[in-house]
Amino acid sequence: MSGTYRAIQLQRFADSFRAATQIVTLDLNDPAPGQVLVRNHYCGINGIFDTQIARNAVDYVKIGLPTLTGVEAMGIVEAVGEGVTEFNVGDAVVTTRFPGGYREWNLAPASHFVKVPELAPEWLALASTGVSASMALEHIGAVKDGETVAISAAAGGLGHLMVQLAVERGCHVVAVCGGADKVAFVRSLGAARVIDYRSESVADILAAEYPDKLDVAVDTVSGTIFDAFLKNVAPHGRVVVGGAAADLEGRPEIVTQPRIAHSLYYKGASVRGFMNGLLTEQWPAARERVFAAYRSGTLKVRFDDRAFTGLDGIYDAVERLLSGQSIGKVIVDLRP
Repeated sequence: MSGTYRAIQLQRFADSFRAATQIVTLDLNDPAPGQVLVRNHYCGINGIFDTQIARNAVDYVKIGLPTLTGVEAMGIVEAVGEGVTEFNVGDAVVTTRFPGGYREWNLAPASHFVKVPELAPEWLALASTGVSASMALEHIGAVKDGETVAISAAAGGLGHLMVQLAVERGCHVVAVCGGADKVAFVRSLGAARVIDYRSESVADILAAEYPDKLDVAVDTVSGTIFDAFLKNVAPHGRVVVGGAAADLEGRPEIVTQPRIAHSLYYKGASVRGFMNGLLTEQWPAARERVFAAYRSGTLKVRFDDRAFTGLDGIYDAVERLLSGQSIGKVIVDLRP
């Protein structure tokens, strides 16, 4: 197959994704043995990761310039290389491998793709963020039925799925989010207690209502919310660190307070890091779990109300996510 396609390329390190990248035109080639050629139709936005990549602030990803960008995308298989038997032309597939997302076409090893039932953005959200939600809550957090579970950024793409998965397990969910619209949305998902961090003190509410009662707390924000989760973790509780949205520079805040051991030892509690890229062997089981929940109707996908289209729309979508205004998963329709 001959021709060209467009993609967003990281060309320099800068303070923002927009400043560090530009849209380039690349040659479109036929797949080599073991490869699959996919025309991307949708991509998922990971604005915090994108910003950290732009700033060269992700320790576990070594960036060589220039490089393409983006992680999640869904599309249709247009050609397969010799030896590829698991995919056929016309299959709907998802990739969650950097840098397969912010590009109109993706040529990559067949192992980078997963077949999904149809070309609908819900399956992109489930195969990417849904898997992450299950892994963070159920694999790393080891949640049990009926436990008390706290979730930060609960109205976001990841958070709203974790809330539902915990509710499905009969858990008492304490959800943290910001603003009246987000509070109403998260409450509609079944959260038992919703804390609006913009008008309420997370630390004060947890201390008053959930002292030493959080069996599982999944935090993707860091800062004072992490501190509040840790202080109120239950005996044998698990605090899961899934991100640090408050630390876009990638430079940890230096704080003076009792060592973390004092919050854990006498409770037999633990703090666990969630890095989804280290758990690829568990992805298939998690994917089946969230796919089944979606088919049964117990798990629903919410997309942000703002619509974004084309590669140019990715920039606005990244900034929308970083603004803190989005509710649910932010995606871009790449179709012309």
